[in-house]
Parts: sequence; C-alpha cells; structure tokens
Amino acid sequence: MLVDQQLVAESDAWYVKASLVDRAMFTVLYDRHAASLYRYAHGRVGADVVDDVVSETFLIAFRRRHRYDVSRLDARPWLFGILTKEISHHRRRERAHYRAMARCGLTDVLPDSAEQAVATAAAQALRVPLSRALSDLPARDRDVLLLIAWAGLSYEETAQAMSIPVGTVRSRLNRARRKVSNALGGDDPTRTLEETM
Repeated sequence: MLVDQQLVAESDAWYVKASLVDRAMFTVLYDRHAASLYRYAHGRVGADVVDDVVSETFLIAFRRRHRYDVSRLDARPWLFGILTKEISHHRRRERAHYRAMARCGLTDVLPDSAEQAVATAAAQALRVPLSRALSDLPARDRDVLLLIAWAGLSYEETAQAMSIPVGTVRSRLNRARRKVSNALGGDDPTRTLEETM
C-alpha cells in the first residue's frame, strides 16, 4: 500500500493538485514533459514558433490546472492535447512550413561514416515527398498521425489528447497513413517498429 501511495504521490496528477496550494509544484510538469513537447512542436511548426506554442501550452495548462482530472496520473496526453490545439492556431504557418520543406532540394551530406551517409541520404530523399504528403492531409488526420508517430503517444493517449474516441483515432490514423503511403509510393515512415513486426 505504501508503494502505491508513493507512486501516486510522484505522479503528474499529484503535482497538479499540489500546485493548487503551491504554484511552484507545477514546474515539475514542465521539467518532466517540456522536452518531448518541444521536439514534437518543433517538427510541427518549426523553430520560429516552437517556443511560443510550448510556452502557451504550459500557460494554459497552469491556468486550467484546477479542472485537471486527477484520476489520470499521467498528464502527458492532457499537455499534448493543449499543444495540439495551440498548433492549430498556427496551422497556416505549419502548412507553409511543410510546403517550404517540400520545395527545398536535397542538402549536401557530410557523412561521418558510410552507414550514416546512406541513412542521411534516405531521410533526405523522403523529406520532400513526406512534407508534401503531410501538408495535404486534413488537419485532424495529421494531428492524430503526428501525435502517434512523432510524440509517441498510444492510441488511448491520443484519444485523450484529442478528446475523441479510440475508434476515431484508429480510423483517422488509418486514413492518414494510407494517404502518406500512397504519396510515397507505398512507403510509410510513420509506422513504429512495433507496428511493422
């Protein structure tokens, strides 16, 4: 019983609740999740907007912490849900970012080794058509695809983040992956290793 209480006491939910009394406790959520939110947001909106959307995400989360469902011990889906909504405010800029990446040609490759050169060249070759495919997806399908592929959320966590049923996550993901795969001639770089086995 003590172990369970200790785990709950160290959970995100515990810190959210504690922050209602001591605001400084909310910084634990930032320390735990900011890096993954930054990585995800950087891929979605680029370096010029990432600081704004992540900062706004934590500001909104802090202001809404009194409404957080403390039965959900992990706040990551909640934070990614807020972040996804913030990104939607920058959707035009995001589409422009993907279109700009699609227009760019291959950059020079300075390999550290032959293996790195092959991997870099393969990634560069996919970048343009993948960016084009992502920019052509409907926003709600792109959100689901990228929350799973880039943020590493599960179907259930994505459903929580987007406030939609798990079945809707599955159908949007399937539709998005099919479109990306078709655009890439049958390749699908958005599948996780576990899904391909």
